[in-house]
Amino acid sequence: RVSDGEFQAVKKITAWASENGLIDKIEVLTFVDGETSVNWMIEAGAKVMNLLTKGSMNHLTHQLKKTAEQHFSEIAEVIALARSKDIQCNVYLEDWSNGMRNSPDYVFQFLDFLSTQPIKRVLLPDTLGVLTPRECYDFLSQIVQRYPNQHFDFHAHNDYDLSIANVMEGVRAGVHGLHLTVNGMGERAGNAPLASTIAVLKDFMPEVETSVVEASLYSVSKLVETFSGFRIPANKPVVGENVFTQTAGIHADGDNKNNLYFNDLMPERFGRERKYALGKTSGKANIEKNLQKLGIKLSQADLKRVTQRIIELGDRKEVVTQEDLPYIISDVIDTNIVEEKVEVINYVLTHSKNLRPSATLRVKVDGHIFEENAQGDGQYDAFMNALKKVYLKKEVLLPMLTDYAVRIPPGGNTDALCETIITWEHKGKEFKTRGLDSDQTVSAIKATQKMLNLI
Repeated sequence: RVSDGEFQAVKKITAWASENGLIDKIEVLTFVDGETSVNWMIEAGAKVMNLLTKGSMNHLTHQLKKTAEQHFSEIAEVIALARSKDIQCNVYLEDWSNGMRNSPDYVFQFLDFLSTQPIKRVLLPDTLGVLTPRECYDFLSQIVQRYPNQHFDFHAHNDYDLSIANVMEGVRAGVHGLHLTVNGMGERAGNAPLASTIAVLKDFMPEVETSVVEASLYSVSKLVETFSGFRIPANKPVVGENVFTQTAGIHADGDNKNNLYFNDLMPERFGRERKYALGKTSGKANIEKNLQKLGIKLSQADLKRVTQRIIELGDRKEVVTQEDLPYIISDVIDTNIVEEKVEVINYVLTHSKNLRPSATLRVKVDGHIFEENAQGDGQYDAFMNALKKVYLKKEVLLPMLTDYAVRIPPGGNTDALCETIITWEHKGKEFKTRGLDSDQTVSAIKATQKMLNLI
């Protein structure tokens, strides 16, 4: 069964693809169910089916309760019907990996049958993510060599965290296509991730060419993260927040001395940049790297004092960002390096049942007092709308808020401190500000005031 919402979504996708000459790139998973799937595809406007079949004797006998001959006959009928409706067919052998382990004779009988059918590709999945790299190479090379005129795709799962290793062995065995997903999304532990696979192929198998633009991988990853709601782990290779961040001071020092801690995974390849974390493992080299980006130079004595303060903050598990550095320097060496040109003096936030939230604020900007009020979809949204009115008078466009994250310590009570981390985009550059308070909205306002002083 397919919901009406999913059906309408597929219709919109196929309509867009048809308008842009990409309808043959949209593939729909279908079933061996007579006319049902074919008719659904025709109504949805799709032109390529991936027909789900049984790739192991275990699935065939216990799920379908049919013989191989019955299954093949029904598959042939669906393929013939699809081709008569000008639908291109690929065949997906579900549980193929276990089929090769436990019933290889059945798998080769199936592939012999498929070699007689008018199909374009055969899709070989490690459905449960159970294959070792050695098995991947062994099974796939057998098949590629036995059917030299057939196109085979390999579909890896990541249950044992072996998907990238298995993809490499699949390519080495001669498969013609790979099934990859953005951020490794998929059933259970997911599928082989697109970004990691592209990096591995480029660096370790340069004879393999793809049409993927590496510089687009990070932006696509973030886009999918936003719309899917599945957060990218900070340490996920290539696209994770921390993967191009040096934390240890000795690494930053080595980077200053002939890039000793660089490898071929340069962040610029993926539209990113190298960062140097600030915290309890920071050394002077980490801090100097961050100061360089801010255009700040300190004496060795002051640098030592700032380093010690950052280590102390790290010991208390506080997060220190590059944007925090000027404030820390100001506090430590008692200078006016940070001038608070903007101050939120007062505000009133209201939230009432069946009424839109509102905010009234008084803010000082460059010595001038402004007062505004506005409504919004929430208290913070109302606050931002009032703030935008203030800056509209000054003919200044505020940065765009691109991400809003809230963190509360594990086991925290209702009065726990709340850290709000807001990501902004301003004049083509991205930066983060943080606020800390027991009230979530107040912590967001504190992060916003930091942003106003940074711009």
